[in-house]
Amino acid sequence: MASYYGLFLTIHILCAITFIGAVFFEVLVIEPIEKRLPPGLACTLAGEIPKQVRTFMPYVVALLFLTGGAMFWVHFSNRPDFVSSRFGILMMIKMTLAFAVLGVFLASLSAAKRGKMDLCRFRYTHRIVAGLMLAIVLFAKGMYYL
Repeated sequence: MASYYGLFLTIHILCAITFIGAVFFEVLVIEPIEKRLPPGLACTLAGEIPKQVRTFMPYVVALLFLTGGAMFWVHFSNRPDFVSSRFGILMMIKMTLAFAVLGVFLASLSAAKRGKMDLCRFRYTHRIVAGLMLAIVLFAKGMYYL
């Protein structure tokens, strides 16, 4: 499995860029624009974006977690004491935040399937996820530079 590490890393980074990029684009670009659009167009946009994102994002998130798990296995399968290192502590914090993102993501998918994902909940969810993902990126960088 270690021989595939570069492939896992590349897929992981591409999935992270896609996921984080989609959320930040929604929060920083789409939300402010919606306020300036005519009401009908804003409503259409608010309905169509989540519909489009739901077609591919579950696969992106699944690949993100699978490759992350594979990389974790490669790094730490022979080092049970990794939690005692600074790298390991930051990795565990990053993983905890990632699972929090996964929980929010799954809850939002469930709410959407039940018809309970209104615009307010959609925006609130994206802001929470954006904050968590920003923290994940900072911890990921900190793992190598702190």
